[in-house]
Amino acid sequence: MSEKAEKKQSALWENVKVIVQALLLAMVIRTVLFQPFTIPSGSMMPTLLVGDYLFVNKFSYGYSKYSLPFSPNLFSGRILQFSEPKRGDVVVFRLPPNPDVDYIKRLVGLPGDRIQVTNGVLFVNGQPVPKQPDGAFTSDYRADPGSNVPVFRETFDNGVTFDTLDQSPDSRGDNTREFLVPEGHYFMMGDNRDNRWIAVSMLVSCLPKI
Repeated sequence: MSEKAEKKQSALWENVKVIVQALLLAMVIRTVLFQPFTIPSGSMMPTLLVGDYLFVNKFSYGYSKYSLPFSPNLFSGRILQFSEPKRGDVVVFRLPPNPDVDYIKRLVGLPGDRIQVTNGVLFVNGQPVPKQPDGAFTSDYRADPGSNVPVFRETFDNGVTFDTLDQSPDSRGDNTREFLVPEGHYFMMGDNRDNRWIAVSMLVSCLPKI
């Protein structure tokens, strides 16, 4: 092999090594630190809009085997957990029946909490969550595009504040039975209360508690 050919081959291998190293680094960052996520639906309007692009923090709640590619059974429970899920956190999660689909909702109920909505007001453990008018949102998701939807500012007892939408004041989500959140579960709601507003689910990426 000529010297010129050897240099060309060496340069090729160097390029391959750089590409492989970059891919491995990207995989580590995506698995351990941050993962890009695109908002798939309007369930979190007005906080997050369809198509919004964000990076999800992967390390705050620690890691389980489900945090790793192919979910290898290397350990049980959670490791390197820096904090517990808190009321008001916006969480990306997957449900056990359909682990390939990502959901994004706001955590409103902790294990043992009682959750209910009465006349459009969220109650946590029998106490109404303060709700004040906060302007209007121009919606593209109703039969009348461009119409203004009332926005309300809600505040949890831990000081977390956020805006919600109430597109249909008489929707079935405005009056519900009381839900008791089981141990090992969290109660999730979208900020757009009329768009698939409730999901009671075990957060595989946050549980079991250890």
